[in-house]
Amino acid sequence: MEINSQDMFLGILKEKGFVLTQATLSRDIKELKIIKIPTSTGGYTYQFSEKVNEDDIPPVSPFGFVNIQFSGPLAVMKTRPGYAMAIASEIDKKASDHILGTVAGDDTILLIPKEDKSREEVLISLSAFIPNIL
Repeated sequence: MEINSQDMFLGILKEKGFVLTQATLSRDIKELKIIKIPTSTGGYTYQFSEKVNEDDIPPVSPFGFVNIQFSGPLAVMKTRPGYAMAIASEIDKKASDHILGTVAGDDTILLIPKEDKSREEVLISLSAFIPNIL
């Protein structure tokens, strides 16, 4: 079963007899390292990060990425709602030579490039797995 929203997740847990709030579920999702990954249908689903098989994850959807803008050494990437965490995870895995780290919300990612990396180098490293970023 694909669980594609916290409301759905909460409902399933309550049906199974668990007593919890939305806030508790949000904290538990972070603690258990449950992530949202894009599906081939353009939506997303929750999965344990340890069980994610790289071959099962489609490349970053061209529909997930919206734009990227730089402000000084930092970059802010806009995504479609629900895509930011999955794209940030891909950036952390695949662009670690250029990106020190990311902070993701629902539709926004803060990218922190490494000290000696130019904007062009960052964009080129991201273009390897994010279509249409250049």
